[in-house]
Amino acid sequence: MLAFKGFQKGLICRGYKFKRNGINETEEANCRKNGFHCAENPLDCLYHYSDWKNSVYYQVEALGDLDETDGDSQISCTKMRIIKEVSLLELLIEGAAFMVKYPDRKWSCEVFHEQAEATDGYAVVRGKNPTAAGKKNAILLLLKEEPDSSQIAEVTVLVIDGERYFPDVWYNIYGFAEESEGKAA
Repeated sequence: MLAFKGFQKGLICRGYKFKRNGINETEEANCRKNGFHCAENPLDCLYHYSDWKNSVYYQVEALGDLDETDGDSQISCTKMRIIKEVSLLELLIEGAAFMVKYPDRKWSCEVFHEQAEATDGYAVVRGKNPTAAGKKNAILLLLKEEPDSSQIAEVTVLVIDGERYFPDVWYNIYGFAEESEGKAA
């Protein structure tokens, strides 16, 4: 099963140093107890490894015995193969792809409804008219749902660069500035 995993730099998780090549193996896989943990929803990695400036994220293959939790998309496995490193931007885009593919699954706690201001460098907003704002270099991921369903109709990624998109300005799915009156501060 393909999934995503956060690590401390150096491919370390809970004191275990993962091998970049080959298969990493452990004895048991029980979510919240033991095994190698990863997440089907890439955005759930940001909950477990929220300090993205000091973490690294990888696409992985969960193998062997698998145990899944019902709290989020966390998986525990007895074997794991590291596939490739993904940047924060790539992780957010993979998270968008997950929501497009599975629109009715439980939302990651990293996703806001209708509006959010980027904290810690990014904001993921989903809804009928999503809007977001952020400081310079923040990544805004906006997902617009169909009017009559939870299906994702459009996805936009904006990077607050100070040239095309400006800090502290609220943007909609089309990259247009929204009136700031009534928006959260």
